[in-house]
Amino acid sequence: MEDQNNQTHNSISPVETTPKVTGIGGIFFFSDNPTETKEWYAKNLGLEINEWGSSSFESRNINRPDEINTLQWSPFKKGSEYFAPSKKEFMINYRVQNIEGLVNKLKENGVTILDSIATYDYGKFVNIMDTEGNKIELWEPNDADQNDGKTTK
Repeated sequence: MEDQNNQTHNSISPVETTPKVTGIGGIFFFSDNPTETKEWYAKNLGLEINEWGSSSFESRNINRPDEINTLQWSPFKKGSEYFAPSKKEFMINYRVQNIEGLVNKLKENGVTILDSIATYDYGKFVNIMDTEGNKIELWEPNDADQNDGKTTK
């Protein structure tokens, strides 16, 4: 006979599969000199810096309190094509769940999807545009947030 409570723990809650944003994964902005900018933030504000910027801000998943998430902070060289086709000086990366379902929902709503979902060791990504011309990066992280172990706490 199966334990009903055990069965409940092994099933995925509909809330966990709803296509939606669950948090902020990164803040990206243009800089005239990204290396100098990273050094300034490390020296003056204590950010732990890595090659991309800083995996600097830790938070806990409210539904899984043992899970620690990080927010990536990254200056990009002014003029970088990474934000294209947006003409804005910044880009936000949002953590999402059920990225495939979310992309389908966005397509139904007429949202501009800039690329196909790309899969990497650390999760799945897709880029979209909002109505103000802001490029938005959507990220469904793998089960464990991966970083180099250095974070600003």
